[in-house]
Amino acid sequence: MGEVKGLIAEGKTFLGIEFGSTRIKAVLTDEKYNPIASGSHGWENRLEDGIWTYTLDDIWGGLQDCYAKLTEDVKAKYGVELETVGAMGFSAMMHGYMAFDKEGTLLAPFRTWRNTITEEASEKLTDLFGYHIPQRWSIAHLYQAILNKEEHVSKVDFFTTLAGYIHWQLTGEKVLGVGDASGMFPIDSKTCDYNQKMVQQFDELIADKNLSWKLEDILPKSLPAGARAGELTAEGAKKLDPSGKLKAGIPVCPPEGDAGTGMVATNSVGVRTGNISAGTSVFSMVVLEHSLSKAYPELDLVTTPSGEEVAMVHCNNCTSDLNAWVGLFREFAGAIGKDVDDDTLYGTLYRKAMEGDADCGGLLAYNYFSGESITGFNEGRPLFARRPDAKFNLSNFMRTHLYTALGALKVGNDILMKEENVKADFFFGQGGFFKIRGVGDRVMAAALDTPIKLMETAGEGGPWGQAILAGYMMQKAEGETLEKYLSDKVFASGKVETCEPVAADVAGFNEFMKDYNAGLAIEKAAVDSIK
Repeated sequence: MGEVKGLIAEGKTFLGIEFGSTRIKAVLTDEKYNPIASGSHGWENRLEDGIWTYTLDDIWGGLQDCYAKLTEDVKAKYGVELETVGAMGFSAMMHGYMAFDKEGTLLAPFRTWRNTITEEASEKLTDLFGYHIPQRWSIAHLYQAILNKEEHVSKVDFFTTLAGYIHWQLTGEKVLGVGDASGMFPIDSKTCDYNQKMVQQFDELIADKNLSWKLEDILPKSLPAGARAGELTAEGAKKLDPSGKLKAGIPVCPPEGDAGTGMVATNSVGVRTGNISAGTSVFSMVVLEHSLSKAYPELDLVTTPSGEEVAMVHCNNCTSDLNAWVGLFREFAGAIGKDVDDDTLYGTLYRKAMEGDADCGGLLAYNYFSGESITGFNEGRPLFARRPDAKFNLSNFMRTHLYTALGALKVGNDILMKEENVKADFFFGQGGFFKIRGVGDRVMAAALDTPIKLMETAGEGGPWGQAILAGYMMQKAEGETLEKYLSDKVFASGKVETCEPVAADVAGFNEFMKDYNAGLAIEKAAVDSIK
């Protein structure tokens, strides 16, 4: 306790703050990245005039409350005020659109990654670049605004992501970590900068609009992990901590996206490593040995915080329908006077699933609460179906819902592994899908036919990863790569559990996917028929 108290007083700590979709969280670590304090603030996006958004008041009120709760945690645990740290960094959900004029005024409501209003722009840019541009990417939002002839476009002086906006306001620097930048516009991994050929193509595409700006003039500067990205200004310190206790001059690392901090938090930045975040939505990422042969609408290309190319499979749906069915069993248990806690309920049902047939015995389900672009759906309808002669029992029922939570993810990863021959030595897993050890990891290993690793520290998530990036900026040796730093300095003694694929499970999952792919017509009929 005394040692930690001294580190805090001397500013020998690292701070990471991440803006997630439903929570803003701060994690303070010591010099060896052991978490010593935290704070959080819950928030929700809102649908206003057809746009999923957060207001500037939401952003700043949430950040200040999160930081205040961190300082309260420090005071309660160690009896000292938090006045400075060794370095800090900010990260947030990737993509989206925040555009500003020369005076720094927000020109349109913040458009988050959740919006699917850029289909025309996405398709046209993908055709132009020969490179998949998802709807949620910042450049798709900008081009869609141009196509829509939105008045604000002519006034744009700067556009960025949420993390880039926070960093700019606190340091005065219009920069972005390369991982987050790769969700704004395609990156050239050799230079860790925007793809110059595509920048030129975009400028030529919009030349007839006679706008006063060129694309590169309004993009934030892209920086790799370890680069210096400015210092907390006096004005920024006051914005973060209105109490006035926080001191200016703290070094700030490049702002990153949640995908990048997830890679750092799971030690998945090296070639042939991968990570999976599985909760309400699910995405997998693999650091590529070679570029893909062509663009695929099912695959996104982003980068690690150091600029290495990464293939991402992003699915909108994962555990929502699974959780809804567990909720039904909870309600039944309560109705017969047998209230159970979540650990018992989930543990019992998940483990029961492992007693089922490897192919789910002829049962089929779709977990599509919302659309799923990988399989071609703009809307979703959760549904369950079975053959009359299927083996309908609790084990197969639960196993079916665990499998279908990963159905779209497997479709995308099969393209990577079977058509592009991409190899991953393992995937690190994090998120609620893995809450019951020996179940979520085993099902994921079967889906991807790849070992799944789980580590204790992964639970700290993105803000811990951002704190590590802040520390890497300050503590790395000359020429020391992020991959080596993580392996030698952060995860050398971390406890890791590995789940190898079970051959019967892999074969069973592949059989299940035959029904899954054939039955997509059922899902389409449900979307068309149930309004």
